[in-house]
Amino acid sequence: MTAREPVRVGDIASFDTLIDARSPAEFALDHIPGAINCPVLDDEERRIVGTLYKQKGAFEARRVGGAMVAANLARHLREQFAERPAQWKPLVYCWRGGLRSGAMVNWLRLVGWDAQQLAGGYKRYRGHVIEQIAQLCPRLPLVVLCGATGSAKTRLLQHMAQQGAQVLDLEALACHRGSLLGAWRGRPQPSQKHFETLLADQLQRLDLAQPVFIEGESARIGRLSLPTQLVERMREAPVVELQATLQARLAYLLHDYADLGEDRQALAQLMAHFTPSLGKETVARWQAWALEGALAPLFGELMALHYDPHYARSHARYFRQWDARTVHQADDLGAPALQALAGRLLDR
Repeated sequence: MTAREPVRVGDIASFDTLIDARSPAEFALDHIPGAINCPVLDDEERRIVGTLYKQKGAFEARRVGGAMVAANLARHLREQFAERPAQWKPLVYCWRGGLRSGAMVNWLRLVGWDAQQLAGGYKRYRGHVIEQIAQLCPRLPLVVLCGATGSAKTRLLQHMAQQGAQVLDLEALACHRGSLLGAWRGRPQPSQKHFETLLADQLQRLDLAQPVFIEGESARIGRLSLPTQLVERMREAPVVELQATLQARLAYLLHDYADLGEDRQALAQLMAHFTPSLGKETVARWQAWALEGALAPLFGELMALHYDPHYARSHARYFRQWDARTVHQADDLGAPALQALAGRLLDR
């Protein structure tokens, strides 16, 4: 590939390093998977240049911004790029493949590296993400795994993946366990755009000639929305239901949701969300248990009074093949039992 040929999204894998030259805030919002952030302007510098452009015009903005860009490029050459060999082949992008990535590419080429610029930049890649989701989701050979709260569906999918199954783990991509209590402590959810980027990246890796196992989800996971095309495909797919005993489910929840007891005040505040549907008396009892760290009775009543009734009502309406579902019983959700169940599911 010569320097004059435009580099497309499909060419990304042929480069040694993918460099995002945008600001840290832009990178945090979304970026191409595998990219490293080497900004030519940081967030504050970008704000200053933008203000100068509006108040004093393009020349003054470029004069001041050029000095900032030169200083940042010098720092990257001393630090991030200091140990790169002469044969290093980086690909650089910014918002639209314009000034910022162009400046970095020019300097890297002056050093002697075969640096290239991604045509259309992040904006082009974002279009690629939207196209991939729209094209691939309707073709997914999905098998949907359902089960009441605490049925260890995510753990079962992980065991299936370890045994060679194709699994699309939406909750892992969304950094959320999928219910009101599903937030992971210390792990914020990605932006909507980055969630879609991660999803598209996973979709492209799937063999559409083989089944893809997925957990039955609603249209939202935490604050993130699933693409409409994926929701519709899930609703049409065949369903496997895991029916675990109450005792097994409670044991699983006490293990996998134990982190909720680390901030008892926050857990008690979450219980207030159930007041409109279950009343003040029930919620007051749950808040008292939360503050005491009494998770067993709290989780037991959450399942009995909220999650299980909701599950029974919603799934028959939501999944079009619910009546034809395959059912598997479980009285043990420990790792050996789930590993064995994963094997039986895949054998069938």
